[in-house]
Amino acid sequence: MMRTATIVIFVAAIFVGRIHAQLQPEDDNQSWNDVLLTLPVNKYFEFNTAVTMRFGKNATHLSDGRFAIGFTVKPNKSFSIQPFYWNIQARNAIGEFRMEHRFNLRFVYKLPIKTFGLSHRSGFEYRIRGPLKAWRYRPSLTFEKAIPEHWIAKSKFYATEEIFYDSLLKRLSRNRFTLGINRIISKQVSVDLYYMRQNDGFTRPGDLNVIGTGWRVKL
Repeated sequence: MMRTATIVIFVAAIFVGRIHAQLQPEDDNQSWNDVLLTLPVNKYFEFNTAVTMRFGKNATHLSDGRFAIGFTVKPNKSFSIQPFYWNIQARNAIGEFRMEHRFNLRFVYKLPIKTFGLSHRSGFEYRIRGPLKAWRYRPSLTFEKAIPEHWIAKSKFYATEEIFYDSLLKRLSRNRFTLGINRIISKQVSVDLYYMRQNDGFTRPGDLNVIGTGWRVKL
């Protein structure tokens, strides 16, 4: 009898969770806020740590909190390697926070163009979410152009296109397009203000309008 009741409760919990997930909206307006701290050791090597807070449901509820630690190796001015680890607490489909361990490796190459900036980034990430393990490949291309000083001093405009390939889905699963402005406040501090559009037909909510900020601080 006890065993039968346990099975019934377990099945009911799964059923309720699936109904709740189906009721989740496909789109959302969110606010993403990052703080990146950098400790340069020399011109070839630096330590990095970052904190991210993401607010969903029209930017009224905390949906995702993240902490990262890693380092950057710069063999030259054009190429960099960035291995790092993310600890992520994110809400699932039934509104509970679940932990994810994410290991990332990025390769960034800046093309030698004088009139504007153009860079390509290849990102590989291995995700551990309880028993579920998967990897993603995230290539992106970024265009940068300095803004005239009489418009906004010490600033540049940028646009980034990024796509995601997911090993679980075995297909391209997500696309992100970002428009933003980076402004240098001092030798140690700069800030990004951006708008990002995400299209994702597999997660809920997956289609996002994001207003974000990113603070970069050199220690």
